[in-house]
Amino acid sequence: MPRPLRFALAALVAAVVVYVVWTSLHTANFRVQVCVSYQGLSACRAAEGRTLAEATRAAHDNACSQITSGVTGTLGCQNTAATSVTRLR
Repeated sequence: MPRPLRFALAALVAAVVVYVVWTSLHTANFRVQVCVSYQGLSACRAAEGRTLAEATRAAHDNACSQITSGVTGTLGCQNTAATSVTRLR
């Protein structure tokens, strides 16, 4: 493989790696903590997201995963309103 082609390929790979790392580190604009109570159990979890709704949903789903098991419990918990939502950032 010619030397200029090898250099161009290495530069392209490096650019892609830098882009992936940069975009993955700079996506979260919102951070929230959500507390959920379901069938006598409760949990609080924090999450980050590009939008407030995305961060809230992720934190809600994470809290539900701590207190439920199985599809039925998970869906029931996810359809339950959060007991508290606190914006952390």
